[in-house]
Amino acid sequence: MCGRYSLYAPRSEIARRYRVDEDRLGPMEARYNIPPGTDIPLIATLHGDDGPFSVLMPSRWGFHPPWAGDDAPSPINARAEDIASSDYFRDAFATRRALVPANGWYEWRDDGTGTRQPYFVSRADGELMMLAALWQPTRTGDGSSCAIITRPAARELSHIHPRMPVVLDPACWHAWLDPALTERARIREAVRAVPVSALIAHPVDPRVNSPVHDDASVVLPSRPAAEG
Repeated sequence: MCGRYSLYAPRSEIARRYRVDEDRLGPMEARYNIPPGTDIPLIATLHGDDGPFSVLMPSRWGFHPPWAGDDAPSPINARAEDIASSDYFRDAFATRRALVPANGWYEWRDDGTGTRQPYFVSRADGELMMLAALWQPTRTGDGSSCAIITRPAARELSHIHPRMPVVLDPACWHAWLDPALTERARIREAVRAVPVSALIAHPVDPRVNSPVHDDASVVLPSRPAAEG
């Protein structure tokens, strides 16, 4: 899954990696330990009088379709295997795909003894990554919610957690946001994930378990708890 991530790259770095037509994000600060249920930066395609345009905007992390009741779940992740057929995600997969800029994400490894060791996964070259996501306008139309798409973890990362977010290859970012792509087969044909060899993972301090700890130290390598 993906239940916590970081984005500490400056706004200029996001702009360098993906040039959006409009920026609606507002003030942006470095965040090293981003929890669900908060507003996160999202790159999406909107439709205007002159046609579709890309926008950087805030979105609440926790997907909630406007037709769903107040007591309905607000999942933070959407399984790649199910999104094309799920009642919850099918429409968004066809028409409201998005990118979530990230420097990396956290996963917790369960060693079977009740101890959960956090790991930070990032690009080996330190570049900003884009996580595949889906978004949905709110019922009132004055905001949106989103979910990060996950897939079975690559073999090299499966010892940490059985699932991982879909990290999109830069060559397909524009295709992923292309509103002309609405059919499942064409979407899957046009997009691909970065090779797992482009990613690295290292253990971090368990302080990251609490989102209260949101500073640069939580992404630094740390000895696994089992090693003392």
